[in-house]
Amino acid sequence: MFHTILLALLPLFAQEAPATEPQPEAPTTADQPALPVPVPVPGYFPGIEAPEQPKGKSSAEVTRTPRFQPLVGKAPLSVNASPIKSLVTVRGTELNHVMGIGLVTGLAGTGDSGEAAKQLLQNLLLTRNINLPVQALSSKNIAVVRVEASIPAGCKPGQQIDVRVSTIGDAGSLYGGTLAMTELTDITGQYVYATASGSITVGGFQAGGKSATATKNHVTVGTLPSGGTVQREIPTTVVSEHGYIYLDIKVAHDTFGNVVNIAEAINSKVPSEQPIAEVTGDGKTVKIHVPDFVREPDYIAFLNNITSQEVETDNLARVIVNERSGVIVMGGDVRLRPGAITSGNLTVTVAETPETSQPGALSQGQTQTNDRTQLSVEEENNGLVLNPGAATLQEVVEVLNVLGTTPRDMITILQAMSQGGLLIADIRRM
Repeated sequence: MFHTILLALLPLFAQEAPATEPQPEAPTTADQPALPVPVPVPGYFPGIEAPEQPKGKSSAEVTRTPRFQPLVGKAPLSVNASPIKSLVTVRGTELNHVMGIGLVTGLAGTGDSGEAAKQLLQNLLLTRNINLPVQALSSKNIAVVRVEASIPAGCKPGQQIDVRVSTIGDAGSLYGGTLAMTELTDITGQYVYATASGSITVGGFQAGGKSATATKNHVTVGTLPSGGTVQREIPTTVVSEHGYIYLDIKVAHDTFGNVVNIAEAINSKVPSEQPIAEVTGDGKTVKIHVPDFVREPDYIAFLNNITSQEVETDNLARVIVNERSGVIVMGGDVRLRPGAITSGNLTVTVAETPETSQPGALSQGQTQTNDRTQLSVEEENNGLVLNPGAATLQEVVEVLNVLGTTPRDMITILQAMSQGGLLIADIRRM
């Protein structure tokens, strides 16, 4: 509409102005020439300029930091002695996990926004003979949380334990909250073994406004040091009713050699006509028969005596890799067979830079968005590296360092070497 009116008025501005009396011309000199008079152009309006077009560019780049060369360590020990108690767990002394669903109150507007928190708060008020409709309750200062704890074996009623809480809903922070009395039950939910309540320690904070937020640490998970109280004792016994003690080898040390060495060390420690320790059929447990001369009050002293002695342990041929963090851990018996290895990284960089073109004023143009893509492909050209083989852990490290790859590339190489039979080790992923 506005554009149509302007076009209609243009002929009026283009007409000649009425004649007026001649004005005296200003004197001119050779040093001061007369300036040219601008000629009006139809459709041109002084002061209106075309908008400036965008000039920004997007970029993406993958870089590799300089290689860190670690110091050369000492050669691994040929004999590794460890106490038996650090290699095994005594059956019957396991931790017992309990769990419950609780309600955290006193939050500064960082609570749940759903109806579950209101319903749980209504149930809590009903236990105090207070009946309020759900519509009358607010959930911005409360949060539904999962409460869990671990009860050590033999823990008696009344003892204090640590408790952990974590949000279930969309609560933003548990900072400053207080856990209402919560029952902690076993996996069936039938028996209450502990209760928990108290102030929550988050170990961080969260502060923010409408446009910015600052957060330190993880504020949706907290702890209650000594915030739980054991209410029911969990029956625990170290010696079975048939007079046996079972030592289960830990997963990190579950080799047949370690189990056999433990049984032989115990038999050599306790004189008896018949060996008191024997390895079970699965090779994961040492079964100990308590001698007749050991009385029941001395069971724990007897167990401490036999598990305090040291035994020679195996150097495991095991490689632990964590692809998420790039961590690689190797055991002492890792070996390499001769072969050839090469590794070449392929890096593809894609940058999208869409540009928006704005039309000039009164040009009847339209705004358009043009796609702009920058593509870069970089491929390393590496040759084969001869692997002469490695018979010790130190030689394995030296051979792998020759490749000069990053830890994440090394994980891929180790997996490929294991599949190809060059790596003599068991690879486990975390």
